[in-house]
Amino acid sequence: MTAADTFESDRIDGAPHPRETPILFGQGRAEAAFLDAVNSDRLHHGWLLTGPRGIGKATLAWRIARFLLATPKDGGGLFAGPAPDTLDVSPDHPVVRRMAAQSEGRLFVLRRPWDDKAKRFKQDITVDEARRLKGFFGLSAADGERRVVIVDAADDMNTNAANALLKVLEEPPRDVVLLLVSHQPARLLPTIRSRCRVLRCDPLGPGDLGRALAPFDLDIPDMAALSQLADGSVGSALHLARMDGVATYAALVGLLGSTPMDRPAALALADAAGARGAEARFDLLVRLVDTLLARLARAGVAGAPEPGIVAGEAALLTRLSPDQYAAQHWAGTQQRLGQRIRAGRAVNLDPATLVLDMLLAIGADAARQGAR
Repeated sequence: MTAADTFESDRIDGAPHPRETPILFGQGRAEAAFLDAVNSDRLHHGWLLTGPRGIGKATLAWRIARFLLATPKDGGGLFAGPAPDTLDVSPDHPVVRRMAAQSEGRLFVLRRPWDDKAKRFKQDITVDEARRLKGFFGLSAADGERRVVIVDAADDMNTNAANALLKVLEEPPRDVVLLLVSHQPARLLPTIRSRCRVLRCDPLGPGDLGRALAPFDLDIPDMAALSQLADGSVGSALHLARMDGVATYAALVGLLGSTPMDRPAALALADAAGARGAEARFDLLVRLVDTLLARLARAGVAGAPEPGIVAGEAALLTRLSPDQYAAQHWAGTQQRLGQRIRAGRAVNLDPATLVLDMLLAIGADAARQGAR
């Protein structure tokens, strides 16, 4: 990784950047939909790539960009030669080499900028960044070649930046394709959504997820459990696998299943999450608790899923959330504890105390529900 790479807000720590990912797993349906539009002469100027975070939307955007920039246009149609049946481009192609070197002049990436004074990424994609598109479009492409803009993620745009991009979508320059990556499209301006064609990406199943994680040489004893816990997201699965997330979730399930709650076990979890320098483990535990509470709420409405993520989970969900009244209770608990954690972090309360308080509160709720 070069020094410049550290200033890319669309890079996930410990994972290759989407432009460096040569193979995309699990998004064959989305790729086929895009190729169908290309081959039927319906290449829209704006594309909204949607789906949960970490399932390959950005990698797909870079694959599409390479394909569009490397495939010659035909004067009478979209592309010269036979209709393409894949987005693959030879790694030896000049466009691929230029994109890898971040020197492709016909590609613009709009993302959160680095704040050199604060030494961190800015919270939003700013209007100043969006206005740089005007200079990009002002450069004349040789021989009428197309240009591509990747916005990653469109959800990060502030209001002014979104309005600036909307003007481009309303009056797109000739031979420009905009690829907007969005984890939460409902947050975007309705006018932006209406001017883009949606390309939905799917969460990965255990097989595709395992193949995507293979290059990282991780010890994953239960891929099915990891896939469920990660909701089919490669980024989430990578984080969970590196931090033993499945084992931590199993510990939470065991903790709620014990009556009364095993206080030393709860204290051990809280101490591990609250230790100095353990911010990532704290965030993971809070997220896993939120996942368990959400699954308890859903179980009271739709029934416990079989099999559960880990051993004993399905039985626990059935026992603690047998009906809609229990479901409402657990949904309320999830919301209440989430607010308590956010408030505690805002005033810098001790993380271990926050976690222990959260676990004991859930344990008390579980005891009451189990006794109904």
